Order: sequence, then structure tokens, then C-alpha cells
Amino acid sequence: MSGARPSSVSRAAAALFPVFAAAFLASAAEAAPAADATPGSASTLPATGIPAADASASLPVLPALSAEAAPDRRFRAQASEATATPSAPAASPGPWGVLSGDWQNADLLGDLGGLRPALGKYGISVQLSEEAETFGNLTGGVRQGFEVNGVTTAQVQLDTKPLFGLPGGIVSVSGFHIWGGALSPSNLMNLQTVSGLEAFASIRLWELWWQQNFGPRFDVKVGEQSLDNEFMMSQNAGYFLNSVMGWPMLPSANLTGGGPAYPLAGLGVRARGRPTDAVTIMAGVFNGSPIPLNSPNTPLSNPNGVSFPLNTGVLAIAELQYTVPAADSSGKTPADGPLPGTYKIGAWWDSEDFNSQQSDNMGVPLADPASDGVPAKKQGNYSIYAAADQMIWRAGDPNRSVSAFLRAEMTTLQDRNPIGFAINGGLTLHDPLPGRDNDVFGLGFGVARVSAGASNYDRQMQVFQPTVYTPVRGAETFLEATYQAQILPAWQVQPDVQYIVNPGAGLANPDAPNQTIKNELVIGLRTTITF
Repeated sequence: MSGARPSSVSRAAAALFPVFAAAFLASAAEAAPAADATPGSASTLPATGIPAADASASLPVLPALSAEAAPDRRFRAQASEATATPSAPAASPGPWGVLSGDWQNADLLGDLGGLRPALGKYGISVQLSEEAETFGNLTGGVRQGFEVNGVTTAQVQLDTKPLFGLPGGIVSVSGFHIWGGALSPSNLMNLQTVSGLEAFASIRLWELWWQQNFGPRFDVKVGEQSLDNEFMMSQNAGYFLNSVMGWPMLPSANLTGGGPAYPLAGLGVRARGRPTDAVTIMAGVFNGSPIPLNSPNTPLSNPNGVSFPLNTGVLAIAELQYTVPAADSSGKTPADGPLPGTYKIGAWWDSEDFNSQQSDNMGVPLADPASDGVPAKKQGNYSIYAAADQMIWRAGDPNRSVSAFLRAEMTTLQDRNPIGFAINGGLTLHDPLPGRDNDVFGLGFGVARVSAGASNYDRQMQVFQPTVYTPVRGAETFLEATYQAQILPAWQVQPDVQYIVNPGAGLANPDAPNQTIKNELVIGLRTTITF
């Protein structure tokens, strides 16, 4: 088994650094007490960046599909915006949570011995979490085996009103310690990687932004942002572990460095408005690539998340959301009304240069041995996408429901993109077993089809280099079954099974060069603890 876990000392140090930073901020702010703060409490930071006093203006969230319920790390920063109320003593009778014998804290360590309420007086909230998982393929792939990996996430958020007297503002900084191996590149060589946590081992900054609310229906976010927290999201897809259930397949494969999404983020500005109770509009402009110009197309080109490139073109994205039925003033839909749903349509455009899939700078096919092997540059790239989340059944018990989701992306620029079309979808059952109100069972799928340019390259290889076995790539499909079990308020355990058909869309097996990679059966287990 490769990818051994780093020492507990180094991981603990990385996770606790934001706590000490937050304590320093609180100490420095002693001379500026909050006018509206109450000892032992903290202001709520809802999804729109509106302080608790204005919570009625928050954007609508489906009752059974709230950000708080979404388990995947890719949504954790967004969830913290919606629910980032640090544990107050009244809600956390054990000052050290489980260490004091109290197992019902939302955070395993409760109020951290009084640190959380002390910081809360100044509008500062601290969140720490650890996600660890093991995945292994029992059949198929280039080899069989298991990998262990995980992510330690730390986030500090600051409500600007208590310290600076600026209502409606949030400052947020978050970072990761990514550790362990990665099954997909080592064993599977699949397109739609089995886990959204898989990334190069590193300690890195993730996001660093300021969000400001202007009235009850409009807010702006400026700084280093990860688009997979807000754009192209499906709340139901977030219960699954395959990576494309978070940040979709098409931007992951086609944008430089995978785009500004985990484990990278990008500098930019995002605006969000809610002209009616049912309609939300988001748009943003970001740097065209999260990795420096002329660097290898990999997150390792920005190893610690602090490169902040400014000369990589422009990535523009816009999304229209429609929620039915419209949310009430509290941002929730009525429990006894029509079944809720959210529908989204959007597009992104990137001004960067992208590599041709078929020819070099002289117009020679890349498959031709006479080619210099340097792909021609194609300026600009785009994609359109649509997503739907719809509750399709609800029992008399308001916790029990079945929801469906479907999300698709496509581009007509087949000459410069490895992926031309992708779609995923599935069903989620909330409260699947008696007495398991907070558990979720899900069945999902994903399909990724390579572009015509990529397929034509394979055909050219068959012509120019007939002695090299080169199958023409088509589509890769995966099926996933998952069960998220809420063991304690601060602890989730999630077994997962995936079956991958035609891995790599029909990629030749490097260890058996006369055949494609065989279908793969993958099992896994993830555990998530919030401290």
C-alpha cells in the first residue's frame, strides 16, 4: 500500500495553525469590543453574507438539500457560510465536547475549552475537520490494490461588523493538508476519479476572500475563490464520493489545471443577486488559469496555493437559478407545499490558449512521427451546462424523501478539448431506515465522452503508427452506490461502491499493451470528523 500517512504531529500542527492565528486576532482586537456582540455567542454567517439580524434575506435553499446536509468536502466552505455559528455554551454543555463526556456536540471538541465563544465575541468562527478514506479496486485497472488518503481542512471566518463596524461582511481564509496516495492515477487510469479528495499531497492555502452584502438581495465576493463551492453545483450530487459529482468532468478535464476548483482556487470577483424569491443570478470574472503561465498543466505548478497568477487571461462564468416553489422570507420552502426543486443553466468562457488535440504548430498531425510533438495553440474555450435537483417523493415524516438530480455539460470546440460531453445524475433517499433521520442512501451514475479531436488523434495513430496498439477512445461510464451514516453529530461514516465501465474511455493498458483497461470494481470507506 502506497501513500503512507504523514506523522500525526505534522498533521496536527497544520490543522491547529488557524486556531492560533484566530486567537491572535482576538487578542489584538481586545481594545475594540463589538457593539452588538453578546459574550458566549457569535453572529451567524448565512450564505449571502448577511449577518444574523438580516437572516430573513438569505438565498433560498431546498429544505432537504441544505448546504449543511451536503457531506462532501467540496461543499464544506459553502456550508460554513450558511451555518457558521460557533458552538455557544448553551448548545455545547461540554466545554471540550467528547473529552467532557458530551457526545452530542456538533463539533467533537465542543467550544475548544472556551476558545470558540471567546472568539465569537469578535465575530470570529473556527472550523476544523478531518476526512480520511481508503479506496481499492478488486477487479480491472492496471493493477489491484488499495490506497489511503485524506484531507485536513481548517477555516477561519470573520464577521466584519463586531470588529470593524461594517455590517454584512465576511472575511474567510481556509487551507488544506492533503495527504496519502491516489487510487485513480496509480491503479485505475480512469477519467472520472473515484474520490473528490484525490490530489497531490501538500499543505496549501485554498480560499482567501471578502464577501460583502449590499441590501437583502445582492452580494459581492472578492479574492481567491474555488468555483466548485458556488457554480455548477448540485446539492444531491454532493452526497456522492466520485469527483465529478462535485466539480464536473468537462471543466476538470478541459480547463488549465482543472480550473479554479479543489485543490486550486483563483483570484476574481463574483456577484450574486436575487431579483425575485424564485430567481438567483450569479456571475464572476476570474484569472484564466489557477497555475502560473507556461507552467506544466498540473496543480503541482501551484504547489502551495499562493502563486496568484495575474497574467493567465480571463475566465468568465454566469449562472441562472430558478427555485420552485419560491422560498419564504426565511429562505425555506414550506414543508407541506409542492415538492421543491432547483434548476440551473450557465456557461463559462476562458480566453487562455489551449492545446490542439490533433496537430502541431506546422499543421502536421501529432500522430505523425515527423511532428515536433508541440501542439498548436487554439485561443479561447467555452462550455454550457445545466443542472436540476428535484424532490420527487415525500413521506408524512418530513425527514423522509426521495430526490433526483441530473447535470450535463457540453462544448462544440472539439479540436482543443479532451472531453466534449459529460452527464451525471442519480437518486438520493433521505432517512432510509427507521431511526436514521440523518442518513442518506444514494444511487448515481456518470458518463464522459471524449471529444472528436481526441478520437481523431487515435485514428491518426492507427494510420501513422500501425505497430502501436491505439484503440479509438469513446466514453467512460461509472455507477455508484453510497450510504452516508451519521454516527454522531460530529462524525459521519460513508461506505461506497463504484463500477467503472471502459476506463479512460477505452485506454490501452500500459502493462498489457495489446488490450484496453478492463472494467473496474471499486470499494471504499470515508470517515469525516468535525472538530
